[in-house]
Amino acid sequence: MATERSLSPEARSILGTQLSRRAVLAGAGGLGAAGLLAACGGGGSSAGGDANTVRWGNWPLYLDFDEASKTYPTLVKFSEQSGIEAKYFEDYNDNDEFFGKVQAQLKLGEDIGYDVVTPTDWMAARWIRLGYAQKFDAANIPNKVNILDSLASPSYDPNRESTLTWQGIMGGFGWNVEKNPKGIRTLDDLFAPQNKGKIVVLTEMRDTIGVILLGQGVDITKVTEDQFMNAVDFMAGKISDGWIRGVKGNEYAEDLTSGDATAVIGWSGDMFILSSENEGKFDFAIPESGGTISGDNLMIPSTASAEGKLNGEKMINYYYEPAVAAEVAAYVNYVCPVKGAQAEMEKIAPELATSEYIFPTEKTASRLNVFRSLSPEEETKWSEAFQQAQGN
Repeated sequence: MATERSLSPEARSILGTQLSRRAVLAGAGGLGAAGLLAACGGGGSSAGGDANTVRWGNWPLYLDFDEASKTYPTLVKFSEQSGIEAKYFEDYNDNDEFFGKVQAQLKLGEDIGYDVVTPTDWMAARWIRLGYAQKFDAANIPNKVNILDSLASPSYDPNRESTLTWQGIMGGFGWNVEKNPKGIRTLDDLFAPQNKGKIVVLTEMRDTIGVILLGQGVDITKVTEDQFMNAVDFMAGKISDGWIRGVKGNEYAEDLTSGDATAVIGWSGDMFILSSENEGKFDFAIPESGGTISGDNLMIPSTASAEGKLNGEKMINYYYEPAVAAEVAAYVNYVCPVKGAQAEMEKIAPELATSEYIFPTEKTASRLNVFRSLSPEEETKWSEAFQQAQGN
């Protein structure tokens, strides 16, 4: 039997109450929890960090948070242990939007207000290609060896010199179990009569089109332009015929809870939370034809100062400690990228140590697929086609 290890009181409270991440956002007055911790509010500081500060830009509701104290327990412990003040900003809403906000400063070599950023795989590839990411000093991140073998050598950073996965993201089918009592495992199940006009798909092109392509029997690690465009046309047809009611980001969860949507192409972590806060009303499955897997990455921008880079590396190393990674995973319920975290989860929350959402088995992992890397030309052309299919 695993030895018990005590979580912080704040984290235990989170687990005990199955705290909704979306409720946290509402409790913060719609501004997000970041402004409650960061001294300069809801955006990265443009003044540059000092020797005892690290500034981290991340996605909303993506780190353990205690509503009572309005703090992030693991981040507080990092500051206590290191003496480094951590300023945390929930400034990511969309990869392209965030990049657009900082691109001009990156090009000019000016401080962008962050020492650590968290782009998704394909966007991390763009930062690296354009020279906007610094290489790690490996001596400052000895816990780098804890990354899962399956994540250790991505095509955009084969030696993990500039990135480490923050969390893994499964894309598949989510549904209202009352409206879909038999579940959804195929595209035919998704487009069943009871779901007409109540289907939402993701704005993340690689997940939505990836799931459609897999359902059409296409290997997304080798997808051709013709195959991609065929899948885009399929989606466009379902929109024009009234099957798909919207193409949305994280707000698709609101459509499910309101009843406006009964089925989605969505993300595993979101569906886990929806299920837990709605007495099992919702469920998630990897499609029979396979689902998608991607990751958000911890990365140090080219504009971070030497002090900011060092502090960022220390923070990244901290989050690759298995016990810390387990504490974060217990809150966010996305795929944990850190070796040893599952054993640590056994000590703090045994019921989550067997969660396929957090620690997919080899059988489950074999059904998840990474959308192939695109050239800059393909990325532009394919993204434009995806946007046009949405009517944008």
